[in-house]
Amino acid sequence: MSDPITPAVSDRICQHMNEDHSNAIILYAQVFGNVPETETATMESIDPEGMNLLVKVKGENKPIRVTFDHILKDSEDAHHTLIDMVKKARNSQS
Repeated sequence: MSDPITPAVSDRICQHMNEDHSNAIILYAQVFGNVPETETATMESIDPEGMNLLVKVKGENKPIRVTFDHILKDSEDAHHTLIDMVKKARNSQS
């Protein structure tokens, strides 16, 4: 059984994404957050409905919200959804 998305699970996911997948977060902001000029981005939090990102555009920080295409059931669903989203984002830019 996978973990529900609690604040602690959100922190764990964000830490992992920020440390290991920073390019994916930039893609989320550019494609799904409609901020194509994103220079850098960090994942601040994730919940069943979406993720909150802090992006840098032209040297200024800006918070954005990216909503998911469905309500996440648990952390495993979050994992698969984030992978699917980065694949879609890469395909949209090619």
